Amino acid sequence: MHGKNSTPAVVLLIGVVLLGVLTVVIGGCRQEIKPVADLTPYPLQIPLGLDKDHTKWIPADNPLTTAKVELGKKLYFDPRLSADGAISCATCHKPKHGFADDASFSDGVKKQLGDRNSPTVLNRLYSKAQFWDGRAASLEEQALGPVQNPVEMASSLPLMVSSLAKIAAYKPDFQKAFGSEEITADRVAKAIASFERTVLSGNSAFDRFQAGDANALSESAKRGFAVFMSKGNCAHCHPLPNFTDEGYHNLGVGMDKRNPDLGRYKVTKNEKDKGAFKTPTLRDLANTEPYLHDGSEKTIEAVVALVDRGGMRNPNLDPKMKPLRLTKKEQADLVEFLNALTGEPVAVQEPVLPK
Repeated sequence: MHGKNSTPAVVLLIGVVLLGVLTVVIGGCRQEIKPVADLTPYPLQIPLGLDKDHTKWIPADNPLTTAKVELGKKLYFDPRLSADGAISCATCHKPKHGFADDASFSDGVKKQLGDRNSPTVLNRLYSKAQFWDGRAASLEEQALGPVQNPVEMASSLPLMVSSLAKIAAYKPDFQKAFGSEEITADRVAKAIASFERTVLSGNSAFDRFQAGDANALSESAKRGFAVFMSKGNCAHCHPLPNFTDEGYHNLGVGMDKRNPDLGRYKVTKNEKDKGAFKTPTLRDLANTEPYLHDGSEKTIEAVVALVDRGGMRNPNLDPKMKPLRLTKKEQADLVEFLNALTGEPVAVQEPVLPK
């Protein structure tokens, strides 16, 4: 037991035991190390004229991070969210057309046509409820609506998730954005909504005028602003700074049809909401034609004329809609002002999609 070779044997035995303990400890540490998301905040730049206090519009469970915005941008442009791999968010909300559609109704899967005009994504940071009828309570909820719409992307949430899960190159993006490679509908929604909150329009000629540049607006646009705020009564439904009250109003548009679109009523079942639709922002109006929920008016001049007439008579016409009796010059000045709400071009370069 105490021979001359016993010491090395004991040392060897102790070494083996220590190595085993170390292995267990290291192994335990490895098991405890969990991947974490890159929580670097997205450096959101608020253009001149918009509400700088933007954080109150961002959900607590979906903070704006660079990783999520980058992932959301890819998903926004990726047609593989649709059943046939042909329709993306950008198909109907075109960046080059004010993030709206230049057609009255957008093409969906198999060239099916929707029944409402695609509203702009611009400045949706400053809103909660989405769609013309406000049926989605958030941008996150809205993001998944078209995916499941049989006329738009004609898919389902399980099918969308399955399709994306087959794209291995997306896994590192989800890892970075959410802390694991798992792809879920909730994560897709949060990423797309994050990207959409960065799509902002401001620093228009009007914003520069408001900031003190007296020469930013033409004399006609200045008169038009006066009409907007007084005789035109426009600010009641289109208040500054985003030129929308995010409310719902019946202008009578389409109510003369045999089976009219009842708008907000489909959500609330409240009689007073029949034919009421969400007030769109007037920012970048010059880039988002055609107008109204059904794309029935092709020019700003036509919309101004409609409002000047007091809308279209129907039992649920909004009480604020009354004939304005603007002169032709006042109408022209109002149009000039509305054109002055066009912001700086929103530069969004289409991303390279994962293969």
